[in-house]
Amino acid sequence: MEEENKNQLNIELSEEVAGGTYSNLAIITHSPTEFVVDFVQVMPGIPKAKVKSRVILTPEHAKRLMSALKDNIAKFEAEHGEIKKSDHNVPPIPMNFGGPTGLA
Repeated sequence: MEEENKNQLNIELSEEVAGGTYSNLAIITHSPTEFVVDFVQVMPGIPKAKVKSRVILTPEHAKRLMSALKDNIAKFEAEHGEIKKSDHNVPPIPMNFGGPTGLA
């Protein structure tokens, strides 16, 4: 039992963070050492949008996040049906958005 407690991680979630931040656009850039994900809230008819949150990840963690998202999307679609992509009202994505430039 004591061995089990050593591997347990207690995660705290403040009320402010628990409320979440709405985002309808994510811009991902990377350098050789990190991935930067900017979560943006775009409002219809307004040509300016603000980054609401920025998350910086190691390449290894970015790959784990991608895997976890794929797994969760598959489970969601199995229960609720396919998520359909909509191409209308999608704003153009700036190529240099205040972070490291993507290398591909």
